[in-house]
Amino acid sequence: MNAFSTFVLQYGALNEGQIALIENKATQLELQKEEYFSEAGKIPRQVGFILEGVMRGCYYNDKGEEITRCFMSENSLVVDYVSFEADAPASEYIQACTDCRLLAFSKQDWEALSGSVPGWDQIRDRMVRMCMFQKSRKAPVISQNATSRYLEFLEKHPFLVNRVPLAYIASYLGVTQQSLSRIRRNVR
Repeated sequence: MNAFSTFVLQYGALNEGQIALIENKATQLELQKEEYFSEAGKIPRQVGFILEGVMRGCYYNDKGEEITRCFMSENSLVVDYVSFEADAPASEYIQACTDCRLLAFSKQDWEALSGSVPGWDQIRDRMVRMCMFQKSRKAPVISQNATSRYLEFLEKHPFLVNRVPLAYIASYLGVTQQSLSRIRRNVR
């Protein structure tokens, strides 16, 4: 669980005993490709930390089209935190794009850390803010053409291109899969 400890320590100082207490609250979770971590319409019940794999946040628009809003990979928190905190049904899905291995914290264990680890609330809040910032990616910039959006994606997420299905990348960029294939041929 060293990756998680390293991640947490970026957001505040904790001693070895506190780290051990936090890690003991986590359980290992494995998701197969296309399995859901959380689903729209259901209340999220856990917070995850991705040890291996790539996940995506997605939803269906008013036309019934699946839209990929964000990608999350190793060393990232994964949760629909607003719905998690409010005990409210999620509006999006969080789905494994690849086989994934995570650490998962139940809501009860996640909240119990506040009473047993001094400074946890501040660390948790910083981690959650970063998680929400990373997932807050807006829809593709309409003023950019599709090639520019793809090149920007490659610059920001070079490790994802060969790890996730092109259909998810196309959805993220707001183009069809055929258009993305054409763009990729022209960019090479």
